[in-house]
Amino acid sequence: MEEGEYFVRILEIESLTHDVYRFHVEKPGGYSFIPGQATDVSINKAELRKLTRPFSFTSLNSDPFLEFSIKFYLYRKRFTNELSKLNPGDELIIRDPFGAIKYNGKGVFIAGGAGITPFISIFRDLTTRNEIEGNVLLFANKTKTDIILEKELKTMLGNNFINILSEENTEGYLYGFITEDLLKSVSGDLNTKFYLCGPPPMMQSVLKILAGMGVLKETITIEM
Repeated sequence: MEEGEYFVRILEIESLTHDVYRFHVEKPGGYSFIPGQATDVSINKAELRKLTRPFSFTSLNSDPFLEFSIKFYLYRKRFTNELSKLNPGDELIIRDPFGAIKYNGKGVFIAGGAGITPFISIFRDLTTRNEIEGNVLLFANKTKTDIILEKELKTMLGNNFINILSEENTEGYLYGFITEDLLKSVSGDLNTKFYLCGPPPMMQSVLKILAGMGVLKETITIEM
């Protein structure tokens, strides 16, 4: 084991959606992170140890375990295909936390698909501190079945939880893609902070819209 590496056993694996799974793993003594951060993860098997992928923590720092909510891409030969073969008791290797996303004040959170994961820890942390009011989440997915932790996010954010679906026109959900009009309707004013995480094409599109709106780069926190 190299410095900054930690061997952790998988404690529990639970399905969240048709292709997203929640992993609870052991938390090393003294290990801590800032809500929004991630760590590089690999599987503790000889042939896979050097294959790493970053995953955001979705647990609270005060939890006695670490949690990751991971989207599986089983139709591709990818890292998550190997993760899908694991069971409780198998070991992962995690590293020290890192990441650009952290909470810097009330704002608009814009997530695409699994890009919601760094925000989950932030929202849970804000909820425990009674400081979530005034934050807005705009969550873009293809269909309703793709929405991760919909009930919990609705409980935490109420009417400030806004879903937009690109491939399904369903009552109670916005349909289409993120537009300037939509961003203006949820942002209030140009002094709003923006937090972005999602697929690069979506993030580039949103950044272009924000730039056209005159939003300053200093107010944008982004992870792609």
